[in-house]
Amino acid sequence: MSDYAVVNPATGETLAEYDTLTDAGVQGAIASAHDAYRAWSRTAPADRAAALRRVAELHRERRDELAAIIVREMGKPLAAAEGEVDFAADITEYYADNIDKITGDTPLDILAEGSAVIRRSPLGVLLGIMPWNFPYYQVARFAAPNLAVGNTILLKHAPQCPESAEALQAIYRDAGLPEGAYVNIRATNDQAATIIADPRVQGVSVTGSERAGSAVAALAGQHLKKVALELGGSDPFILLSTDDLDAAVQAAVDARLDNNGQSCNAAKRFIVADDLYDGFLAKFTAALGEAKVGDPFADDTVLGPLSSLAAAERLDEQVQRAVAQGATVEVGGRRDGAYYPGTVLTGVTKDMDAYGEEFFGPVGTVYRVSSEEEAIEIANGTGYGLGSYVFTTDAEQAQRIADRIEAGMVYVNVVLADSPELPFGGVKRSGTSREMGLLAADEFVNKKLIRSA
Repeated sequence: MSDYAVVNPATGETLAEYDTLTDAGVQGAIASAHDAYRAWSRTAPADRAAALRRVAELHRERRDELAAIIVREMGKPLAAAEGEVDFAADITEYYADNIDKITGDTPLDILAEGSAVIRRSPLGVLLGIMPWNFPYYQVARFAAPNLAVGNTILLKHAPQCPESAEALQAIYRDAGLPEGAYVNIRATNDQAATIIADPRVQGVSVTGSERAGSAVAALAGQHLKKVALELGGSDPFILLSTDDLDAAVQAAVDARLDNNGQSCNAAKRFIVADDLYDGFLAKFTAALGEAKVGDPFADDTVLGPLSSLAAAERLDEQVQRAVAQGATVEVGGRRDGAYYPGTVLTGVTKDMDAYGEEFFGPVGTVYRVSSEEEAIEIANGTGYGLGSYVFTTDAEQAQRIADRIEAGMVYVNVVLADSPELPFGGVKRSGTSREMGLLAADEFVNKKLIRSA
């Protein structure tokens, strides 16, 4: 898509439409960001931190307005939208608070006389291509660290998120950042390719599908631009032992249904030890079946609509294909417009498409395993490698599994524990970079050696 519009997935109503930029507008945006870089990169780190701290404050001050916008744009329940605004504020504030750590010199121990340091300096204008599932959080974890180090941002948001994109640009403007430091661009895909090729643009970050990431990475490579990729995931949730099965099931439910099930690092494959399988499956199936589907503005709604009718149709096609190939639907599996209920699949085997696919919605597949080794084999049995979850009462076992899981993140006995200081990213088809934490601020900087005699 390249047409920018707000289509409420709960009703199918088109609420607003926005024009894309002209080619001249694209050139003007690049020029504005490039001009701003010259001043912003030389602004004292403490002053950049003060501006980012104000960005965080404005997120909190405008929380109600911001949350309502994304409920209309992509259908997440209101409480989840409010939580996302809060998290975006926390992330932005983290980089303001840690400005000295991410901009200060790193001394090196050298073998000869004199001294050497690594000095981090910004690269210039960066293009961010953002997804619809977390319209504020995804932007914060890209924009905040890069603005902190002195880069400037061109932000191409998802076509279905034009109002949240405009609201973010207003926040960065009202926080006192110079004109051009953060520029929202409603660009087509062809225009994005032009931006990537422009010599004034030094790098590009993509959060999205494997297909989108591959296309952008090919363009970036052609033009020798740094690229950061945060792509999909089919995260395993391994349950091998527990003192509280109800708590483990609730963690599994929370990890699967968060954000209407549309989260790259949601638990999607539930790998359960044989002696716990029957009890887990019964409780997990009951909980997903009872998750209320409805108006995302209602207080008791657990699952709003998926982000669009097309998204619900894609998910439904995946489930129906899994059934045709031999899987069993334990609960759910019936689409109603853009709404999709909590769904559980069992009987998925290696020869089925569902074994290696990502279900981007509230669908969980449950596997029975007889050993730790089998659990690891299934966990690593996809091309994805974003996050993972291990539940066990054996601390040594947890560390053994953490060492062997092919993923960028392993959470032991906890879910939904993302935090500004914790790096986020994956391996294999899930991406190539890290966002959040101090590592995020090292993605788009020149780590310059200064060696003095």
